Amino acid sequence: MEIALIILVIAAIFVIRSIKVVPQQNAWILERLGRYHGTLTPGLNLLMPFIDRVAYKHSLKEIPLDVPSQVCITKDNTQLTVDGILYFQITDAMRASYGSSNYILAITQLAQTTLRSVIGRMELDRTFEERDTINHAVVQALDEAALNWGVKVLRYEIKDLTPPPAILHAMQAQITAEREKRALIAASEGRRQEQINIATGEREAAIARSEGDKQSQINKAQGEAAAISAVAVATADAICRIAAAIEQPGGQQAVQLKVAEKAVEAYAHLAQKNNTMIVPGNMGEVGALIGTAMTLMKGSAKA
Repeated sequence: MEIALIILVIAAIFVIRSIKVVPQQNAWILERLGRYHGTLTPGLNLLMPFIDRVAYKHSLKEIPLDVPSQVCITKDNTQLTVDGILYFQITDAMRASYGSSNYILAITQLAQTTLRSVIGRMELDRTFEERDTINHAVVQALDEAALNWGVKVLRYEIKDLTPPPAILHAMQAQITAEREKRALIAASEGRRQEQINIATGEREAAIARSEGDKQSQINKAQGEAAAISAVAVATADAICRIAAAIEQPGGQQAVQLKVAEKAVEAYAHLAQKNNTMIVPGNMGEVGALIGTAMTLMKGSAKA
């Protein structure tokens, strides 16, 4: 009974040592008698007990790696504290196991030295504007070196760029001055546009008033001309009617009567307006005046 139990335990140990289940997105390095023998893929794998062993276990997922912050010197001799994060993925489990004793430390150190080199070729202002350029340069340098480590560097992102407090205060003052400058320029442009709009409006209003005055004068002149023409037509028509009436029987007597009435009215008005009234010495002259007027009218009628 004891022998059977011992045999069962030994068999269980053999089974445990000979069967390995690798999870998805993982790669295990298999060594046989201390030498690389193969890479175990996800799923069920059979090993030789006490001869084969799993030496390394690697995850094939994308791994984020926090790169510690460091002080970099820019081209214009300004200190800049830079903090970043690196994303990489193991593409060759065998090289990741035997290519470097610690590929994570190697990647971290290389990222820091590359970052110092890239920032050292830039001025302070450019480092804030060209983050993408810095990230691309770090990724390119790391990807070339990490190829021997079985690692693929996917991307590098700068999390924070922190200049010294004095430089930061100067940058804030510069930004404030620039914003005030833009505000003053915008205000002056607004006043300039306001003056232009006012001048344009006054000019258009003056033009409109002058056009209105011009049209008013034209209309007034046309109205006066029409009135004069109408008066002339009416006067001519009246003269024609008077001439026609004189030719009728009794017309001459009517004219004599009318002239006499006008003469009497004239003397009456003269008497009302002056304290001293001047009358002809010979009242027969009034009749002579009427006769002369009638002679002129007859001559005009014959012509």
